[in-house]
Amino acid sequence: MDIEPVNITTKAIAEVRNIMDNKGIPKDYSLRIGIKGGGCGALGYVIGFDKANDGDITYSQQDIPIVIDKKHVMYLIGLEVDFIEESDARGFSFIKPGEKVS
Repeated sequence: MDIEPVNITTKAIAEVRNIMDNKGIPKDYSLRIGIKGGGCGALGYVIGFDKANDGDITYSQQDIPIVIDKKHVMYLIGLEVDFIEESDARGFSFIKPGEKVS
C-alpha cells in the first residue's frame, strides 16, 4: 500500500513490540487500528491485535504489520498513535490534528 493512514510514534511502536513479544500474541497477527461509535455519539478509536481480513488494507511501520478495515480509512487518515506513561495514566493515545477534544 502506498498510503500509511495512521502514524505510530516510536514510543507506541516500542510498546506494541513489548506486547507482541510478552503477551502471547500469535506471530500471524497484526496490529489492528479502527473506529467505533459514530452517528449521534462521538467517534472513538480502537487498537488491538487481529488477523487481516479481505476488506483490510495492510502496511507496516518499523516492521510492525498493521491492518485497517477499508471502511475506516477515511476516518483514520492523519491519526497519530502514541503511548503515554505517566504517574496517573498509562496507555495508547490517539491524536488527530484539527479534531476537537472535549
